Amino acid sequence: MNDLAQKDCVPCKGNVLPLKQHEIAALMPQLADGWRVVDAHHLEKEYAFKDFREGLDFVNKVGELAERQSHHPDLYLAWGKAKVTLWTHKIDGLAESDFVMAAKIDEIHG
Repeated sequence: MNDLAQKDCVPCKGNVLPLKQHEIAALMPQLADGWRVVDAHHLEKEYAFKDFREGLDFVNKVGELAERQSHHPDLYLAWGKAKVTLWTHKIDGLAESDFVMAAKIDEIHG
């Protein structure tokens, strides 16, 4: 199990700076393959599924996790795929909790 996945997301109260490039670079190797950082602003990953139902089940599990962690990704569902986008809205950028949530989502996908 990933160390990041063992942590809990910490609600951001604002008034903190988004992670800097070197902090992002240090966290990225702790995530499973497929995650990418877009414009040093958000994390994104696309998951493949055999059909719509499998993707829907995944998205629903991610939704339940998001509620438990109080950290809500943007989710896109289409036949055979789902895309997850994460960033911390209060700081308009990335925080460690985004990486924690990414690691937890990868555990759902297995």
